[in-house]
This record gives sequence, C-alpha cells and structure tokens, in this order.
Amino acid sequence: MQNTKKKIVKTSKQSNITVISLGGSMVIPDLPDPVFVKAFIKTITERTKKGRRFIIVVGGGKTCRNYQNALAEVRPVSDNENDWMGIYTTHFNAEFMRLAFAKLAHKEVVTKYGKKITFKTPVLIGAGELPGHSTDFDAVLLAKMFGAKNVVNISNIDFVYTADPRKNPDAVPLPKLSWTEYLALLPKKWTPGFSSPFDVKASAIAKKSKLTVSIVNGNSLTEIAKALDGKDFRGSIISA
Repeated sequence: MQNTKKKIVKTSKQSNITVISLGGSMVIPDLPDPVFVKAFIKTITERTKKGRRFIIVVGGGKTCRNYQNALAEVRPVSDNENDWMGIYTTHFNAEFMRLAFAKLAHKEVVTKYGKKITFKTPVLIGAGELPGHSTDFDAVLLAKMFGAKNVVNISNIDFVYTADPRKNPDAVPLPKLSWTEYLALLPKKWTPGFSSPFDVKASAIAKKSKLTVSIVNGNSLTEIAKALDGKDFRGSIISA
C-alpha cells in the first residue's frame, strides 16, 4: 500500500475559484450522460462569463464499479489494485469532461496534488491520484491549495441521512450538521468503491481546516446553481 499522506501545497488565495467534487454517478450513471453534461457545462459557463473560475474533480461512477467488478471476476485482487482500477476510471471520466468543456478547460487533467498547480483558463479538471481515498479527498486538497472555504459536492443523493435510505426506511435527512456529527455516521476504514456522501479522509481534513461542504443532488440544475452561488438550496451543509 502506498503512503497516501499528502503534503498540502498552498498558493495565494483565489476568492473567485469554486471547487466542485463531481460524482461520477452524474457523469456516468450507466453510460455517459450528454444531457446532464451539456446542462452542467451551461451552468458553469454562465458563471465564468462573470469572472468566476472553477476546479472540478471528477469521480469514477458506474465506470469504476463495472471495471472493479469485472476485475474481481477475473482473479482475486488486493484493495490497492482495486483502488488503482478505480483511479484510472476517474482519469478517463475527467478527460471526457475536459474535452466536453473544450477551450474553457485547462489543456490537461490534473492528477498530482503534491506540487503547486497553476492554470489560466476558467476551468480546471482534476481526477484521482493515489490509493486510499476518493476524489473528494483531492477536491479538499485543491480547496486548501487555492484558499477556498467551501467544496460543492454534486452526486445523486438529496441529503446526508442518519442511515442509508436505500436500506433503512427510517433514515432521517440532515440538512445541517457538524463534521463531528457527520464522521460519527461513517465507517472508520476506507475500502475501494465504498460510497458515502463525502469520504472519511476528506472529511477529516475538511474538519481540521474548517471547510464547509455542500451536498447537492445533481439531478436539479436549479439546486446546483443555488449551491454554487452560496444561496439556500435543497441538500445538506457540513461545517465546523
């Protein structure tokens, strides 16, 4: 297992940069979703015309699960190998998003977060880096690097719940909660492919750094826009 402890590199604060952790479930719910991608790009583009800039870290989604499941049927694999499989799928999905944004996006997908990153375009696309954490972790590193105080997490869930609502009909939505409350809901150990509103290691750093994370369902572009603009939205806010 590689050492996943990262040195956080800081640059000068960029108050007009918004960091987004874009769940692969939105980009690749089963197959690539051009309807969502076009609408999402329109939402971002409207804001770049006002001088705003965005860093978007893309997850693995169904592509990740499909390859991990297929690999497991070929032979037994370690968690480390399984994680690398997932990481490479985030690279592929991120390249798809980079090309979809065309000239609006930086010419390369970022996959290394231990050194200073610079970009002049309105949009920078990122993907997974190392085993042991998800792309949420990388989004938090980028928020730290660029002085952002908030990460907008876009996925296919409505809220953080007290339990998995797919398994427990008594699960209660939590519109606002602290990092301590959120972390108490999660397992202590990361496993490849594990799905949660925001991953454990990313949450630990966000708590320490006093970052706020907005959890919003990507199926509503209206709610995404509200979350991006710092307005009240339907979803959950996790903060210090």
